[in-house]
Amino acid sequence: MPLALSPHLQHILDAEYPRFSAAEMERRRAALADLLAAHDLDHLVYCGFNRTGSAVQWLTQWPVTAEAVGVFSPGKADALFVQYFNHVRLAHELAERAEVAWGGESSIGAAMAGLAGRGARPERVGVIGPLPFDQFALLAERYGPLVNLNKPYVRLRMIKSAEEIDWLRIGAALTDRGLLALRDGLKAGLTERQLGDLVERAYVAAGGTNVIHFFSVTPMRAPMRAVPAQFPSTRRVAHGDVVVTEIAAAFWDYPGQVLRSFAVGAEPPPLYRALHATADAAFDAIAAVLKDGTTPAQVIAAAGVIEDASFTTCDDLVHGYGGGYLPPILGSASRPAGPVPDEPFRAGMTVVIQPNVITKDGRAGVQTGELVLVTRDGIKRLHNVPRGFIQL
Repeated sequence: MPLALSPHLQHILDAEYPRFSAAEMERRRAALADLLAAHDLDHLVYCGFNRTGSAVQWLTQWPVTAEAVGVFSPGKADALFVQYFNHVRLAHELAERAEVAWGGESSIGAAMAGLAGRGARPERVGVIGPLPFDQFALLAERYGPLVNLNKPYVRLRMIKSAEEIDWLRIGAALTDRGLLALRDGLKAGLTERQLGDLVERAYVAAGGTNVIHFFSVTPMRAPMRAVPAQFPSTRRVAHGDVVVTEIAAAFWDYPGQVLRSFAVGAEPPPLYRALHATADAAFDAIAAVLKDGTTPAQVIAAAGVIEDASFTTCDDLVHGYGGGYLPPILGSASRPAGPVPDEPFRAGMTVVIQPNVITKDGRAGVQTGELVLVTRDGIKRLHNVPRGFIQL
């Protein structure tokens, strides 16, 4: 199953370990230095644990495994402390611009020693990442009060660079493979677990990693589920079922995301045709207004076709993606996701448009959508798989 990548993207995919350019890494470091200066700080401690905490990879190109704690000081190489000892060698290779060392008995203790060697002072240290309470307390005792920079960091990730968009296109292509493998292999008798196997086998050998593959499997004539579940059951697909899926595969830390609905072995009944027609109309209406300067309120208003059809939603309507589940996170008018932000969309944002249109009783639903790039004049698709209600 070809990925249909341009030669430039294929070259990135084929690298032994793909790397961002020196200019891209300097762009990130300059943005972080500006962030510290804006908060009157001299140093940053950033961390990740158990494969979470995106700042480590964004700043060093080392994907967090068990634990990694870094120290950033403008004008100096980062100090990166990694657990476990056998992970240090590869971390040294991938985090080529950082001074990588084993964290020893305590990575936060090693980071604090590094701060001391850099002349760090109390009230001049910021933090990014999921730092545990005990480690935060140790750091704060010596260098507190600490400044939480997680929200400003998220803002840095909302606008993507040209290189990041390249990597997201690869993630989208890998995600497309998973969706097409599901389309081609989906049949009555398979369990939800086996559907996940179809999806993952399509992209793992090509360099992709699983982010999510959620499924909703329910009879269209007697539905009991309106939104994909986060964990697969042993339920088997049957003729007359609808399979609603949300799939995201990543190229390193850069995923695609695609959402589709399948009718298995039967024509969709009128309710499901109406649900999906409404979901398509909502996607098209959002896509028609979304561009640089569009407000979240305008997006929600465009999706009013859902309420006009006497339906509602369960999942978020639109959310930022790539570097985390990012703002703005918007619900529909009938299922808000909280206060509607005022800040408009900006060119360079990558967002998922994903109308999950359901009945008001929550028994039936469909989903469609995908990751798109916001531009000055509209949106650009990052995926190539066809849209629409897929009938098998």
